Amino acid sequence: MGGVLFSVEEISSVFQLNTIWKSYFCALIAVTTLAMFNPFRTGQLVLFEVTYDTNWHYFEIPVYIVLGVFGGLYGIIVSKFNIRVVAFRKKYLANFAIREVLILTLFTASFSYFNQFLRLDMTETMEILFHECDKNFKHPICDPNNKKTGIIVSLLFATFARMLLTIITYGCKVPAGIFVPSMAAGATFGRALGIIVDLIYQNHKSSALFQNCPKEGKCIIPGTYAFLGAAAGLCGITDLTVTVVVIMFELTGAIRYIIPTMIVVAITKSINDKWGKGGIADQMITFNGLPLIETKQSIAFGTSVETAMSNVIVAFSTDINDAITLKQLRHTLENTKYRGFPIIKSGINSKIYGYVSRHELEYILKNHEQVNDSTLCNFSDEDSGGVDKVDFSPVVNTSPLTINVDTSLEYVLDIFTKLGARYILVEKDGNLVGIITRKDILRYEYTAHENAQNEEKRIKEEEFNAKVWEFMILTANSAKKNLGKILHNDANRYL
Repeated sequence: MGGVLFSVEEISSVFQLNTIWKSYFCALIAVTTLAMFNPFRTGQLVLFEVTYDTNWHYFEIPVYIVLGVFGGLYGIIVSKFNIRVVAFRKKYLANFAIREVLILTLFTASFSYFNQFLRLDMTETMEILFHECDKNFKHPICDPNNKKTGIIVSLLFATFARMLLTIITYGCKVPAGIFVPSMAAGATFGRALGIIVDLIYQNHKSSALFQNCPKEGKCIIPGTYAFLGAAAGLCGITDLTVTVVVIMFELTGAIRYIIPTMIVVAITKSINDKWGKGGIADQMITFNGLPLIETKQSIAFGTSVETAMSNVIVAFSTDINDAITLKQLRHTLENTKYRGFPIIKSGINSKIYGYVSRHELEYILKNHEQVNDSTLCNFSDEDSGGVDKVDFSPVVNTSPLTINVDTSLEYVLDIFTKLGARYILVEKDGNLVGIITRKDILRYEYTAHENAQNEEKRIKEEEFNAKVWEFMILTANSAKKNLGKILHNDANRYL
């Protein structure tokens, strides 16, 4: 169910109800395949099966809020700096993918080796952090003889080191995601916070704050804080809510902590909405210029559709006197990238008649390859007086979406998000004056409307990236020169 909810909450800007069934069927096949192959060799589907026997307490809610604040800050910081790293990589490191991966691998291995929570595989680390300390679980983190201060410092170091590694590695030419690293960073922070709370409880058991704790048994379980920290990290980086709660439940089976998970996720979401720019996926889509319209926040443009529409129009006429030939049509398709073309009634009177998609035109042309190139193209069902022609009228949409040129851009955006339209024809007194697509709105939003305010900031970032690249070149040249001298001296020593 987590995968289905993810597709609803994150992936689609226009999600139809029948798509839910398709998503569920795909998820069902995926789970069945997972059960058949049993990759974890445990006979279970969940990655980290944990059992928490104690219930949570109301005095823990402030700690849950702290975890939520961490998740929000984690998502904001990692997303912001990762986008800058991706921009740097796209401009300077595009031709050095293999070298980049090798250097990142060497740096990650050497940087992580000396910390026990970074040295292990992330999923294995989370399994350790989620566990409740009991007689059946043996690990240094649960050893009462170990100094808690050292473990806390090690966990906090692992948290911020994981953040750094996620920032510089996510987006490189390695097939990896950001879910598990974010959960691992949140889990180490949560476990450290849980140990701190447990130490406070051990030193102040008689305090009125802990009066609801059982006299025998455990009151504070640090593993639950690791679990909730992982949820905070995942929510912070994805900006998802219900999906994160369901995913955490499906991964661990910790049903008793659904309400604390909801509290943590709500705080994380609030922080992200206030100071963030959405999840990492949304920001990557924006950065790469993909035509996905953001539906989670309202945008006030304060202008009409005329300012964002495209005035450069390639249209075909229904008038036989203005008709084009098959050769001209093929030339138009070869030299343009438009996904469709408006149809008007004549070259002089540009009254809107309809719209035809590129795919339909290519299909009919493919079926008429043997027809003479000078044959005319007909886009209406009217009688053309016996003129030899190829009829395209069956594939013409005679009722396309149209709006007036004075329509507000906010209303046009609403049409795109609610109707899932790909294009809208713009008219004035019934005459075609332009066409607007999702890309036109996004181009206006991120160039004329928004980026004009951030031009100075963008220039400073580019200057900083250029200095970083220059430093990297100097460092590489210096290292190569010194290494050559060392090898040359060693060779002379043995000769």
